Amino acid sequence: MTTAQAPISLYGFLRPRPERADEVRQFLASLVEPTRREEGNLEYHLHAQDDGRLFLYEVWRSQEDLDRHNATPALRHFLDHLLDFLEEAPDGYFDTMISPYPRESGESGDSGEPFVGSKKTSGSAPLNATNVLPDRVA
Repeated sequence: MTTAQAPISLYGFLRPRPERADEVRQFLASLVEPTRREEGNLEYHLHAQDDGRLFLYEVWRSQEDLDRHNATPALRHFLDHLLDFLEEAPDGYFDTMISPYPRESGESGDSGEPFVGSKKTSGSAPLNATNVLPDRVA
């Protein structure tokens, strides 16, 4: 019997530089569907704010899954050059989810334990990197 690991969530606001806003928005939007197909991804959402900021919300089955995601070349380049693309460091948070994660339909049991068995599979070109927004990025 394996012990369930609590999912990891990442969320925060990114303010693209005005001259790079379209590029950043297109790049992050291009990550949505491939990331959702990655093993261990439970949620991945990108929102546009009226003031030009982007809000990113991710949930991963484990830290290892998030690390694998953050290690992909395209995402790694973006993260390594973050302030070339953004006006300021992201206002972001990195947390362990303490509320039970919903189980996928058809799964047995309702113990309220975090969902660990993702049925998502890796895409042909998975996107990976390391701690996008560690703890609280100021």
